[in-house]
Amino acid sequence: MSWGYHSILNIAGCNPRSIRCSKHIKLFSKELVKRIDMKSYGNPKIVMFGTGNKKGYTLIQLIETSNISAHFCEEDNAIFLDVFSCKQYNKDDVGDVVNEYFKPKLIYTNYFERSIPQLQ
Repeated sequence: MSWGYHSILNIAGCNPRSIRCSKHIKLFSKELVKRIDMKSYGNPKIVMFGTGNKKGYTLIQLIETSNISAHFCEEDNAIFLDVFSCKQYNKDDVGDVVNEYFKPKLIYTNYFERSIPQLQ
């Protein structure tokens, strides 16, 4: 039995200006929540931190059915995005919103259903 749905995206070659702008990231978060038909739980938290090639904004958006998280890596113009929800969503919509907001050259996606391991 499925307990949840999880998209993991490794995203390369993003528009450098877009991943360095907290306002743009906030707009992305709000659009993603809307497009995958979720309900946000509060506002997104967007914080700049890290050092060296790990520096960049991190996004956490709670949704009523779980969460969306992402790290925007400035040095590599990359994004590492997770969308997890116990409510099903269209996984293609996630990539579509990423393409619209960040214009990446490559998106590598893993999508799978989560379940609780069965105890013997």
